[in-house]
Amino acid sequence: MGATQVTVTIRNPASPERSWKGLFLVDTGATDSLVPRDCLESIGLKPKAQRIVELADGSEIKMDITTGDIEFMGEIVGGTIIIGEPGTEPILGVTALESVGIDVDPRNQTLKRLPAIRLKTLKPRLTAMAATPDDQGPL
Repeated sequence: MGATQVTVTIRNPASPERSWKGLFLVDTGATDSLVPRDCLESIGLKPKAQRIVELADGSEIKMDITTGDIEFMGEIVGGTIIIGEPGTEPILGVTALESVGIDVDPRNQTLKRLPAIRLKTLKPRLTAMAATPDDQGPL
């Protein structure tokens, strides 16, 4: 079984004209996307925090993260990006895929656009407030 890859552009949200484009491995086992540090630095993206991530072998490591615009297949989404070591293969995680309504067909190793983004049924919120004796004012 081969790997699914897609061309992705990462943009700096503060300066959208600053971008980096690469071929990303689509990894449905990864929550967030990963981009090599030097590629992110070239467009002005810097670490904002750190997060503990679990690697494919089950080990855990603390890595720098940032946020950026992730653009692929004519769609764009803001997302968390894990900052990888220079030379690391870029990974497109499932959060970005699901956010824009793209599904992976593992049998054909292709990406397909869903007819609509999945969203749970929305129910109207009732804002009924329970009145207490103090809230009732003068009798």
